[in-house]
Amino acid sequence: MNAARKRTILVVDDDRLVLATLAHGLAQAGYDVIDADNGDEAILLAREHRPDLVLLDIRMQGKSGFDVAAYLRESSRVPFMFLSAFADAETAAQVEALGAVAYLTKPLDIGQILPVVDAVFAHLPAPPARPVEPAVTVPDVMIAVGVVMQRDRLSRVAAYRRLVQTAAAEGQTLADCASRLLDAIEQPASPSGS
Repeated sequence: MNAARKRTILVVDDDRLVLATLAHGLAQAGYDVIDADNGDEAILLAREHRPDLVLLDIRMQGKSGFDVAAYLRESSRVPFMFLSAFADAETAAQVEALGAVAYLTKPLDIGQILPVVDAVFAHLPAPPARPVEPAVTVPDVMIAVGVVMQRDRLSRVAAYRRLVQTAAAEGQTLADCASRLLDAIEQPASPSGS
């Protein structure tokens, strides 16, 4: 593992025991670990934290691991691997089509997973130094959530989820979706040029 920079891993599994076990084992091995127990949360965390690798369960309530993988491949280009109890030919074909860097079948213990994770990182280029999104996007998202709360009479959580769903449906980042919403609101308030 690169000693100069700790790698961040997002672990996604709807089985809380499996999730806690994996997160603990990876953290003990020196990785920064973020965890999610569903696909929607995984996408939010991937956008927010930009992990170096995502470990995905395949079959979960709501968005499946395949749904999350498709988002990661198309939107953020974060490498991902699957940990699943399913090893049938159809699942293996989907895993390959999505471009997973690895596919391990459960039951697994951390001693079986760590060598694969280490090997994946050994073969991935060092992550490029990239600037963090401008701080203005965080307030934009918060303001946009407030707008959606007011406009649609939703709770904060429901408004945030609606904003995330809209961004995903339009293939945008959450920050871009929030900026577009705020721009649309500001347009009528702007004085006309004529």
